Amino acid sequence: MLLNHLVTLDPVLLALLAGIFTWGCTAAGASLVFFFHDLNQKMANVMLGFAAGVMLAASFWSLLAPAIEQSAGMGVFSFIPALVGFLMGGVFLRLVDRIIPHLHFGFPVAEKEGPKTKLRKIILLVLSITIHNIPEGAAVGVAFGAVLMGNTETLITALVLAFGIGIQNFPEGAAVSIPLRGEGLSRGKSFWYGQLSAVVEPIFAVIGALLVVYVSPVLPYALAFAAGAMIFVIIEELIPESQLEGSTDLATAATMIGFSVMMVLDVALG
Repeated sequence: MLLNHLVTLDPVLLALLAGIFTWGCTAAGASLVFFFHDLNQKMANVMLGFAAGVMLAASFWSLLAPAIEQSAGMGVFSFIPALVGFLMGGVFLRLVDRIIPHLHFGFPVAEKEGPKTKLRKIILLVLSITIHNIPEGAAVGVAFGAVLMGNTETLITALVLAFGIGIQNFPEGAAVSIPLRGEGLSRGKSFWYGQLSAVVEPIFAVIGALLVVYVSPVLPYALAFAAGAMIFVIIEELIPESQLEGSTDLATAATMIGFSVMMVLDVALG
């Protein structure tokens, strides 16, 4: 009954609410800075590995597979929208990487990426996570935008995707705010910057939904685009950071668990 009602609502509104939910999950995780002073490196690696696994599974089951299904009418060329969108997502994130100065957690300031800048290390760290949250917001928005031309099944897929991203945002929020505390920020500022890193999620959720709603033929490309951007983040950022200081086995196990959790959610519920 509830699903039948939700499917009649404005998909852009649903995307905004879902984006606020995933942002809220990040804020909830960031609030752990009020209870813990530091974060064991192994635990941080487990959190990042888990997030990578969830995003990896979501990229396929919630984004790439539906993109291919949406293009089934193209016959043997049904792979084209998925291929083009996927590669464009990676190119987009690469361009963002070059345009926005940032620094990945665990790396020295000398290894900051993007244009030269005098921004403080704290800001560079937060910008790194903010970049990584852009494709998550876009993925949620595109999934909810698809509800306009779908049914309750499409809605369930979008809800599962938002829930999965929310799950991985919780430990991710802690993995941002607690290290910021270790960099010398107060608990309040660490929390503020931790949750602020995800403020782009509702913004890009709305952008993604609007794009699909008003340019419906772009849907399979948009789904694959979000998947490509997320895969880029996983390979370029999450996996390398999760395996710092010799935690390869732990991080890999966490990635497998995260992938399994999201796979079960998507296949069983979606």
